[in-house]
Amino acid sequence: MAPEKTTAQRVVHVIDDDEALRESLAFLLRAAQLEVKSFPSARAFLDELPDESLGCVITDVRMPDISGIDLLRRLKELKIGVPVIVVTGHGDVALAVEAMKIGAADFFEKPFDDDLLLASVRSALREQEGQKKRYAERAEIETRIAALSPREQDVLRGLIEGRANKQIAFDLGISPRTVEIYRANLMNKMQADSLSDLVRMALVAGMLDAN
Repeated sequence: MAPEKTTAQRVVHVIDDDEALRESLAFLLRAAQLEVKSFPSARAFLDELPDESLGCVITDVRMPDISGIDLLRRLKELKIGVPVIVVTGHGDVALAVEAMKIGAADFFEKPFDDDLLLASVRSALREQEGQKKRYAERAEIETRIAALSPREQDVLRGLIEGRANKQIAFDLGISPRTVEIYRANLMNKMQADSLSDLVRMALVAGMLDAN
């Protein structure tokens, strides 16, 4: 069976100072048709911080120099939103909980169940792929908004705030017919099929509070 397209395009980065465990994890992931890259330390990973292939990280919580907790904090500082799965030993549940509070996607105690770990990795990769698509969509919508003239942006704000053409015309000191022209132009530039489509784009771009 061919691997899922989303997971096949992403790399699972295994970080552990225990060579035997690192190789065992890499073998497990490759057997599940996942692409893997391993690192003996968090510093080695950070020094070679991957590009867009960065899909998911599995890291031991206890490592010399830079611990799994420190790595999570560093990734947060760098604004790298990669899913991190933490592996802990017996008695490290408190550290695992701390890791989850910082942003870890999941944690597993050694010895862990292979199938559960693989399920968690696949879930993290799907989430990462979805996040990548959302970022791309927002960037595209923001580019379209930036291409609008200042007056078209004024009309856009009026529309997404639920105001009628006549009200927008009154607020801007222009005729309703002129508003209609701006509205048609901005709908075309935004590639919006309807007003609801335009509102959805505004939400994605952060122009409206979703709450």
